[in-house]
This record gives sequence, structure tokens and C-alpha cells, in this order.
Amino acid sequence: MTKIIVAVGSMRRPKLNAVWEALTVFGPSLNPNAPFEVVGAEVETGVRHTPLSRSELMGGARHRAEELVKRAEEKNLPWDYLVGLEGGLDVLSNGGSRSVFLQNWAFVADRNGNGAYGQSGSILLPEILARQVVDEGIELGVAIDAFAGGHGIRDAQGAWGVLTKNMITRQDAFRTAVINAFAPFFNAALYRPLRDKALKQ
Repeated sequence: MTKIIVAVGSMRRPKLNAVWEALTVFGPSLNPNAPFEVVGAEVETGVRHTPLSRSELMGGARHRAEELVKRAEEKNLPWDYLVGLEGGLDVLSNGGSRSVFLQNWAFVADRNGNGAYGQSGSILLPEILARQVVDEGIELGVAIDAFAGGHGIRDAQGAWGVLTKNMITRQDAFRTAVINAFAPFFNAALYRPLRDKALKQ
């Protein structure tokens, strides 16, 4: 039986594990008989170390996936789905005040030129962290280590875990984003008529 290979544009364990976990949820709907394999590959994000807008987050996720598509085509790699994952901040103006939300985004592409986004949801960042990252330009991973008194938190529970007392970890957030991004693929019967209708308009 042909294996379905899902390539992820990162070597970070929380991201790879998130894709594995997501596949255990929707894999049978995507293909009930095929085994899955997840492979990681380092790629350029095309965005700053901590994105500061929703558009930058989405752009970073898509750029990672598109870099995987290029690599697969150049090296003739047997990757079926290409996944770009990006975490960062969405800075919003709200009635004259600023709100900064932590978000995770995924972009999934296949070898036929189809692609879709998925998002994790959002959590408000404490003002002290918002100032450090947005105003002072400190990388979120560095800021959260100092804030929580830890080391390498982004490769463990992540800022999500610190902010939610580990009720939602970084891996959990990426898992949700991946499931959402894959929905047009594993639930294609629902999405295809809408996409076909949009193309005709």
C-alpha cells in the first residue's frame, strides 16, 4: 500500500508532533487505508523571527509550504502534502488601546497546486511581554524564557503553555491549526462545490 508522506517546513519537535497528532484525528478521513509518514525539513520563513501581524503569520506559513513544494520538485521527493507552520503575534488597535494576541497558523499544499490555511485561535499576551516583543524587538522565544524563568520553552510547552498553565500547549495550538488547514482535503466533498462555484463567478 502506498504511503502518504507529509513534509513539514521545520525540524522543531512541537511542530512535527502536532502534525502527527493531527493525522491521527483526520488521517482516516483523508485516506482510510494508507499509512502516513511525517518528515521535517528546515526552510526559510520569509518573515521576521516573531511575526507581528496576521498577514505576516499567514505569509510565513505559506512561504514555508511553498519552499517545500520547490524542494520536492527540484529533488523529485515523494512528498504528498507540504505543511508550513508559523507562530507569532497579531497586534490590533482596539478603541485607542493595543491588544496583542498569540496565534499559530498552518498552510497546507498538495502537489496539484491546491492549498488552504488553518488557524489555532488566539490568546491575549500580557502587556509586559507585548512591550518586549513588539516595542523592543525581542524574540518571543527569548522573552518567554525570561518571563517564565525557563530555558527552551518554545521547544516544550511554548508561550501557549505558560499563558494557559499548560491547558493548551504550543503543540496543541499547532495541532488545531493543522486540522483546520487540512479540512478542505479530508472534507473535500463539502469544500469542492464551494470552490468550484467561486471559480465560475
